[in-house]
Amino acid sequence: MADSSACNPQLLLNHKFPETTYTYTERDVAVYALSVGACGRNAVDTDELKYVYHENGLQFIKVLPTFSTLFALDPPPQDMDLPGLSFDPRLLLHGQQYIEVYKPLPSNATIYNKVSLAGLHDKGKAAILEIETRSYEKESGELLSMNRTSIFLRGAGGFSDPSQPFTYSNYPANQASAMRIPENQPFAVFEDCTQSSQACSNDALLYRLSGDYNPLHSDPMVAKVAGFSRPILHGLCTFGFAVRAIIKCICRGDPDMIRNISGRFLLHVYPSETLVTEMWLEGLRVIYRVKAKERNRAVLSGYVHLHRLAASL
Repeated sequence: MADSSACNPQLLLNHKFPETTYTYTERDVAVYALSVGACGRNAVDTDELKYVYHENGLQFIKVLPTFSTLFALDPPPQDMDLPGLSFDPRLLLHGQQYIEVYKPLPSNATIYNKVSLAGLHDKGKAAILEIETRSYEKESGELLSMNRTSIFLRGAGGFSDPSQPFTYSNYPANQASAMRIPENQPFAVFEDCTQSSQACSNDALLYRLSGDYNPLHSDPMVAKVAGFSRPILHGLCTFGFAVRAIIKCICRGDPDMIRNISGRFLLHVYPSETLVTEMWLEGLRVIYRVKAKERNRAVLSGYVHLHRLAASL
């Protein structure tokens, strides 16, 4: 059993997280889009050029909905000061990500974030910590998005009675439920070769410029200490690849059709691996699974709810 002093649930539940701000420009939006594969196959892709260029006289470039995950990275989970919780940041794993999109994201803005504890669970040898970030446009005060980040903290569990382990959530259970992958053939399959124009193993280094500077994704020695043969791709980068594939194949290039997104991280991805996103359409819900083609291993799965279906479907 882990050290019971590693977590004081009541102290953590009473903690008031400070509000944070995040300012970004169109350059940040474009760098993010490129880092999750936009225009990676074709530099003038008619579905994706709008994420990096003012196509056809557009006043502003479009913003991928997963860009909102960056709002929740300041500070990153491994650097959070959490009274009542002791953990080794080197043993932190990103478990799940859930996003609700309330309005299309502006191409440049100052965001202020209201952060709160959404869940805490004792899993014996580990603890699961869930942080919710509600992001508002500072100028208008409008709520733009909500991110819920679930973090798996190895070595931080065992702080409650094993016969009645501590568990707390402040959101509906169906938002965190694991998705059953259908057995029938996918409605659509999209393959992202993260080589060619993305310069092989530079994906993690490019995504790093969006604000996640965890050395696990850039430093070979840190990666080896963590048990990997080389630096791994950010989980949220894989997440961005998957949602971009859904927007391209199911939404016919319209990112504003996305209502909410859920993803469960299953396995690490190495930069330069080919990502294959399989999609099943069930009404207004898209169930998806991402595989690393070279290893034939599932690395991410989840669902996306849409506001509507594309007329061409």
